[in-house]
Amino acid sequence: MADCRYYLLVVDDQAGVRRMLQEALNDEGYEVVSVASGPEALQKVKQGGIDLVLLDMKMPGMSGLDVLREIRRLNPDLPVILMTAYGEYELLGEARTLGVKHYVSKPFDLQEVRYFVRALLADKRPVRSYLEVIG
Repeated sequence: MADCRYYLLVVDDQAGVRRMLQEALNDEGYEVVSVASGPEALQKVKQGGIDLVLLDMKMPGMSGLDVLREIRRLNPDLPVILMTAYGEYELLGEARTLGVKHYVSKPFDLQEVRYFVRALLADKRPVRSYLEVIG
């Protein structure tokens, strides 16, 4: 079971994906907030206190790669797991140059997502609560 003091941000334009990840990761004990767009994600990153981002590569408006570039500018050490559909693999090369170590292909295996989240958070020191960070 995860330490509930970790704050995760799920970014995906599909409500079903956001809901599924939020439920699965809440069940693991993480605090999860989800947003539907890049600008919303960047607002959350600017507020601080995020331990990890799960980021969809293809979203209307601002692409996942654009969001990732801005996340790196705001917080170069923030762990990011990319969520990509079949055929988006050419984007992963640039994502790797931006420090992304893990990605999951849609439709993804929740066990794989949980594994990557645990692996990336293993060395991070959690905050007590997201609410303590922003307020």
